[in-house]
This record gives sequence, C-alpha cells and structure tokens, in this order.
Amino acid sequence: MKKHILWLWLILGVVTINAQDRDFNGVKPRFTVRGTVIEKDTRNPIPNVNISVNGGAYTTTNAFGDFRIEASKGDELTISHDEFQTIYYIIQSNERIEVQVEPSQDEVQYISDKKKLTNKPTFNALVDSAEAYLKTDAQKSIQFITDALAVSKSVKENSEIYEVLGDINMHWKQYDLAVSNYKISLQSVKTNETTLKLAQAYKLNKNYPESLQTYNRIDKSELSHWQLVTLYEGLGDVYHLTQDFDAAISAYKVGLDTAEKYAIKPKTTDLNSKIAEVYSAKGEDKAARGYFNKSLKLANTVNKKRAVEEKLKVADFENEVNDFSSEISLRKEALNDISEIEQDSAFSNESALTPQKQNYKIGTAYALQGDYNKAIPYLEKSIEEADHKADLIVKKDATRKLSEVFKDAGDYDKALSKYQEYVDLVDQVYAKREQEISQAERIRRDLSAKQNRILSLESSRALSESKYQLSIEQSKRQKLIIYSLIGGVLLLLLTASLMFKNIKQQRLANNLLALKSLRSQMNPHFIFNALNSVNSFIASNDERTANKYLTDFSLLMRAVLENSEEDFIPLEKEIELLQLYTKLEHFRFQDKFDYSINVDENIKVDDFVIPPMLLQPYVENAVWHGLRYKKAKGHLNISITQSNADEIKITITDDGIGRQKSKSLKTKNQQKQNSKGMGNIKKRVAILNEMYKDRVDVLVSDFQDEEDKGTQVVVTLKKD
Repeated sequence: MKKHILWLWLILGVVTINAQDRDFNGVKPRFTVRGTVIEKDTRNPIPNVNISVNGGAYTTTNAFGDFRIEASKGDELTISHDEFQTIYYIIQSNERIEVQVEPSQDEVQYISDKKKLTNKPTFNALVDSAEAYLKTDAQKSIQFITDALAVSKSVKENSEIYEVLGDINMHWKQYDLAVSNYKISLQSVKTNETTLKLAQAYKLNKNYPESLQTYNRIDKSELSHWQLVTLYEGLGDVYHLTQDFDAAISAYKVGLDTAEKYAIKPKTTDLNSKIAEVYSAKGEDKAARGYFNKSLKLANTVNKKRAVEEKLKVADFENEVNDFSSEISLRKEALNDISEIEQDSAFSNESALTPQKQNYKIGTAYALQGDYNKAIPYLEKSIEEADHKADLIVKKDATRKLSEVFKDAGDYDKALSKYQEYVDLVDQVYAKREQEISQAERIRRDLSAKQNRILSLESSRALSESKYQLSIEQSKRQKLIIYSLIGGVLLLLLTASLMFKNIKQQRLANNLLALKSLRSQMNPHFIFNALNSVNSFIASNDERTANKYLTDFSLLMRAVLENSEEDFIPLEKEIELLQLYTKLEHFRFQDKFDYSINVDENIKVDDFVIPPMLLQPYVENAVWHGLRYKKAKGHLNISITQSNADEIKITITDDGIGRQKSKSLKTKNQQKQNSKGMGNIKKRVAILNEMYKDRVDVLVSDFQDEEDKGTQVVVTLKKD
C-alpha cells in the first residue's frame, strides 16, 4: 500500500550553538543528525528506509526505525522508501527528526512546525538538550543525561543515554570514561555508529591494539558509505600513530577510493591530506607534496575554513622540508583568509586558525632565513595580538623568538629586555597551567562524580527491576503451584471419570453379553414339543399339516435369530413374532384354547420399541401351565393399549387353572426348568432397566376369583 509523508516533526531541545560552530562565508561544520521513521497511527517503526544527504552520506533505518547521518547546515536530506512518497528536507542544525507516515490520501498535507515541549520533558528532549550543552557546559549536559535516565523506559533508550555520555567525555578529553560509556551502550544495543566511536576513544586513549581490534570486528557490509570511509580513516590514524606507515597509507587509500566513489568531498580532502602527512613522516617528500597539492585544491572547493586549514598543513610541510619561502607565502594567504573569516566568527586560542599563531610562524620562518628585519615586525604583531586575546602560550613563544632574533641581529639590549619579559611570561604560563590543570582535574572529578551518580542510579534501577522481576518470579511460582494443584485435581477427576466410564462400559459390555446369552436361550420345551408335533404329523401320514407347521416354525426361528443381536426391535416386529408363536401353539392345542390379539388403533406402533421375544415366555407359560390343564376350552387374550403419550401396556391374560394349581401339578424336574425360565426373564428385564433407565415394568397377578383363576401379566413399556 503506497504511503506518503503526513507529518515531519522537528523535535528539538534547548539548542545553543557556539560561535565557532556557526556558518560563515560558506563554512559548513559537520554534525550527526538523528531521526526516526514511524507509522503515524500505530507508531510502529519502519526499517530499511533510505536516508541520504546531497553531500554523499547515505544510510538506512534500523529495526527500530532510527537513523543517523553526517550532514552540514543547508544540506538536503532525502528520505525515500517504496511504500511512501520521497520527502526532501533542508537541515538547519543537529536536530532530531521524527517522520510519521500514513496510508496515502487524495490530499497531501505537510507540516514542519517545531513540536513544543510539554511541561514534563520527554526522553528525546532531554537527550537533545544534553547534546546541545555538550560543548559548552559539561555539568549541565550530564544533568540532562541524568534526567533522561530517570525517564528511560527501554534498553534502547539506555543505550542512547550512555552513547551521549561517551560523546560528552570525548569532547572534554576524558577518553577512559568515554571508553567505559561506549562499552555500556554497546552492551544494551549494538550499533555500528557507537562501535566506531568506541574505536576512536580507544585510539585517543592510546589503547592502540584495542582500537584496531574494534575497527576490524565491524562488519563492513553493514556500514553506510560515510561510516565505511570513517572506519578506514580510523584504521589509518592508528597505524600512523604506531608508525606502521605502509598500513596507514593502505587504509587511507581504501577510504579515499570509497569517498571518491560516493562523492563524499569532505572525506576526500581529509584523506588526501592524511596520506600526504604519512608520506612526509616516511621522508617521501615528493609523494607527500603531490597529495598535499590535491588536498589543497579539493579544500578550496569545500569551504573557506577548510581551505585555510589545508593551507596551514601544507605550510607546516614546507617548514619541515625547509622551503621557507613557500611556507611564508601560504601563511600570508591564510592570514588574509582568517581576517575575512573572523568578521563572522572568532576562534579559540587553541585553534590553529588564529592570527597570533600565523604571525609567529611567519616571523620564525623569516628568522630561519636570516631576514631579521622582516621577522621582527611579524613577531611583534604576534605578541600584540596574543596579548589582546590573552594567549599567553603564543605570547611567550613569540617573545622568546623575538629575543633570539634581536640577539642574532646584534641588538643585545632589546634581546635582554625581551628575554626578561619571556621569563615573566614563563611564570605566568606556569601559574596558568597549574590553574588549568587544577580546573581540568576539578572537571574530571565532577564528571567522574556525576558518572558514578548515573551508574548508581542505573544500579538502583537495576536493583528495583531485579526486585520487581523477583516478585514476578515468586508470583509465577505461586501461580505455578496453584495451577499444578488445580491440574492435579483435574487429572484425578479425569482419571476417576475415565475409570468410571471404563467400569460403566465394562458393565455395559457384560450386560450386553448377558442379554445376548439370555436371548439365545429359547425355552427347550417349545422346540422339543414343536419337533414332537412334527414327528406325530409325519407318523400319522399327515404330511401336509407337518409341512405347514414346519414352514411356520422355520419362519419363527429365522425371525428369532435375526433379532438375537438387538437390544430393542420395533413393536410391530414383536407383534408379528408373537402372532406367529401363538399361532403355532394354537395349532398344536386347538382343542384346549382359542386366542385373540388386539392392538389399540390409536397406538403409533412406529414410536415404540421392545426387547425381542420379551413376551413369548409369558405366552408360553399361559399355554403350557394354565390353558393346557383346563378341563373346558380356555381363552388367551393379548391386548396392547396406550395409557399415555410416553408408554403402552401389553396385557396377557388366560382363564387357565392358575399359578398355584399349575405348580402343584408339576413334577420336580418341571418345577426346576420353569423356575429357570422365569429367572432368565427376570434377569433380562433387570439388565434392560439398568441399561435403559427403567423402561420395562412387569406385573404378574391372578386374573379372576373363580375356580380357574387364570393369570394376568401386564408389561409396561416406556418410550425412549
């Protein structure tokens, strides 16, 4: 989805710019611009956004959407990505830039107002303020860093705090502290920019092996063009300081090729100049002069300040090779340029770009040529300017040199007078140096104290965080114990449930097996007597009757076998089985009873099911033990009625001799068999009721009060 830049907020703290850092006559001091690219709504960082400056520097945003790039005031910053429109911004200072993007709309709105700080300073505002005071007020800058640490909310922000603290130490030449802070920053978040700074701090602290190791550990494929040039320049510096001149030249040339390839003009000038300095240190003056000429030409295309600096470097080289005429010419040109530059800016006494230093060196060069008449005015001018600017060091050196010139020129009175002035100046310089040393020590103590306070705050935060994490861990352990107990209870319940289910299934399986066994036990009387009847029909040559009986008997046996695996069958099938069985029994005992089967018309037979062959044993008992022994012809009645919507009643009645009289007529063997048959019925009903929640109810009673009391069996079936 295409996106465009909606907001470009410039988040600034309090910015104070030292006079020597302002632009003047085209001079462009370089600084690091920091920024972030995020989505407007979600504030999610956008990685891999292309960031470039028209001066040749290039980088991309990291996983946090952050970027850093070297630039100068007036450079054009280009922010581009394939998911939003390219934005162009003119850099005014080392401001922090936040770029917010959102899905593209019909109209594009650009707002470049400076965001106002809230009453409670934000982390970014505090860090920016610390950077603003970095070069002017170390204590105030560190105070901002301390405040930033108090509001820091992430490892990334802690890393940035210690990086800026290292920058403060670097500016105030506390290189050992800078090393410590950069290392702490890298422990939190590793960035190439901070690693390069660490290597530089090692170099300035004269830890040359550590500096080389740090430079060589950096993955060059991850560096921006500017960072890659900076790396090779740093390597060359370390090799130069350790007098490994060939390695220094090799590193500088790789950096120079990279700078020329990507048109990084400031670095191109610097590297030509440094290569020249190494060749000069090696004693290869011709090669040195060639590179100095290149650097001088390139410096003239950058800005006037850089051109003056390079002229003075070349002038120092001419002094080393005793070409005093060229040296004097270059320094005079530099003096004219410095006078123009000073109209807009002033330089500190430590700077090489001061008139008193250049007049002193011009006078010294004339003296080395033996031209004392020209040397004296420049030395006197140097003393005058040094006195005006309170530069005791140059005033001391120029006074001593002037004393020597007067002596060489034969004017011993002036030589002695200047020498006495020189001695007085030495005492003043010594006293001032003691003050500077004391002040430097005081600054170092203050910086160390604030550094220790910051580390103490960080330790307190770490301790608080540790306690918080410990409480969280304790809470987690308590929760783990509780959850374990709950889990154990649930496991026990699950185990008990599975065991209960398994026992229930086992009981069900046993019941099914028992039912199957009981269903298969047809009353042997019926089968034996049926076969005897067939045999009697055959013996009496009544083959037709025998065949008909066998046919009906086989139908009944087939139906019984088909339903033997089922717990329940439709009521309609059971009625058919009952009709077939009663018909067979009536066929054998036509002279003993008649029968009738009545089904209520209102019964929906399809709605009810019944255990197969449940009614047959009761009909068999009615025929064999009641009606068969009756003197007169009896009657068997089977009726099926519906008492309510969910149950039906099946009533089997006979007007036979009754249960008591039938029992008295049985032999012992018959009593045993009958008891076993009725026992099977009771077991079957009990199992069915256990499995299917009391769906079958059987009630056996006397039918009437006459001599032949008969028997009534009422079977109640409930709907599923």
